Amino acid sequence: QVQLVESGGGSVHTGGSLTLSCTASGFAFSSSWMYWVRQPPGEEIEWVSDLNPNGDDTSYRLNVKGRFTISRDNVKNTLYLQMTNLKPEDTAVYYCARDVIGLQRGRGTQVTVTS
Repeated sequence: QVQLVESGGGSVHTGGSLTLSCTASGFAFSSSWMYWVRQPPGEEIEWVSDLNPNGDDTSYRLNVKGRFTISRDNVKNTLYLQMTNLKPEDTAVYYCARDVIGLQRGRGTQVTVTS
C-alpha cells in the first residue's frame, strides 16, 4: 500500500522559510521520480517541482525557481522541499506525489504566508 506523509508546513511571514518533508512507503521510492505539487486556496492543483531517482535532475515552476530546493534521501525514503523567501502567493496545501498532476499524493501540509 502506497503511503506518502507530508510534514513541516506552518505559518510564516513574507521572506520566511520552511522545509517540508515527505516520508514514503509501499513502493520503490529509490527508483521513482518524485514530485511536489500544491493547491492554492480556491484553485487547481499545480506542479511545483520534481526530482529524478538519483537526485541530480531537478525542475521547478518558474515562480519558485531560485527560492525552492527539492532533494531526497533514498536511505530514509524521504523527499524534501526547502522553501526560502516565501511569498503570500506560495500559500497552499503542499503534497508530495508520484505523478506530475498529483493523482497519487499524500494528505498534504498547509503552508500559509502572510505579509
